[in-house]
Amino acid sequence: MASPRTITIVALSVALGLFFVFMGTIKLTPRLSRDAYNEMKRAYKSYVRALPMLKKMGVSSILLRKSIGALEVACGIVMTLVPGRPKDVANFLLLLLVLAVLFFHQLVGDPLKRYAHALVFGILLTCRLLIARQPEEQPPDKRVLSVNGDEQPPAHEAAAEKGKMKVS
Repeated sequence: MASPRTITIVALSVALGLFFVFMGTIKLTPRLSRDAYNEMKRAYKSYVRALPMLKKMGVSSILLRKSIGALEVACGIVMTLVPGRPKDVANFLLLLLVLAVLFFHQLVGDPLKRYAHALVFGILLTCRLLIARQPEEQPPDKRVLSVNGDEQPPAHEAAAEKGKMKVS
């Protein structure tokens, strides 16, 4: 049976992965929602206007939106389908991406309701990464039976308890 930690990581990975695949797809194509796609186009134009250095580097709003969308889709697929260490890498990249998007929203002065979802999903990405990076809990040491059938603690516990008095 899977541990609660494993179930939590899998559930968060699938949910976050699907969310970012969905959001990345909206940035890339109007097929899912034409209104949301047009809103994304407008938003990324304001981000590039607010950061003139992007324009100087040759980054257009279209390139920025499509790059972020493609990264979200790729990392979302990894988070949903790929086992092991790549999930943590995708999680970290998405967390950096969410921080950049939060920076963009703050830069243009968007109200909280426009970027609340990014804040919530950033917190969820952080939680998933912290849970995944914690070491797996080890099973307790096995007790050894002595010759007369009494349970004896492992050697390292016996040494620690040597100077203690047992009270019944």
